[in-house]
Amino acid sequence: MKIRRCLVALAFAAAPTLVRDACAGQKHLPGPASVAEERTAETSVDLPADFVIGPDDVLSIVFWRDKDMSMQVTVRPDGRVSLPLLNDVQAAGLTPADLRAHLVAESKRFIENPNVTVVVQQINSRKVFITGQVVKPGPYPLTAPTTVLQLISMAGGLKDFADRKNIVIVRHENAGTSSIRFNYKEIARNLRQDIELKPGDTVVVP
Repeated sequence: MKIRRCLVALAFAAAPTLVRDACAGQKHLPGPASVAEERTAETSVDLPADFVIGPDDVLSIVFWRDKDMSMQVTVRPDGRVSLPLLNDVQAAGLTPADLRAHLVAESKRFIENPNVTVVVQQINSRKVFITGQVVKPGPYPLTAPTTVLQLISMAGGLKDFADRKNIVIVRHENAGTSSIRFNYKEIARNLRQDIELKPGDTVVVP
């Protein structure tokens, strides 16, 4: 009987609510926009408390029920992303919530009651650097809390002739630069010097 009622209701194309009621208990397939939102939710990353969007970060921007506006974008070196209708939009320096609010405000010129979701898929803008007498010098993504010792380990460890007593962390903050000394040989006796690194820090191993 339920199948028969469903078939009868389908004949009334002008009355979609009858179809919904007659077929009660059947699951509705999600539309393209809801599928995109589910996928972005599945692949989003855990964000640090102080996270702001930066160059090279990968974002999923979903406009509910508007798949033509929804897309995955990478923040350009100039800090902007390109979106249909909205063209170039500033993203770097904003939190995901700030960017969402900005997109909602801008898209009201083209869409009635826009519903926007911004999800960070990859964090590539937060980096630390290590240079000098390590096996693999270079930039490393800062996707989780990382200390000096952990970064040295990620870089393959110190080379044989590294000056273990005079490692320096160079930090840029408040429009200035500071240097923090790190003595690898004394770390076992003074764990407090194994500080947590901040985005942009450079560890110099002479």
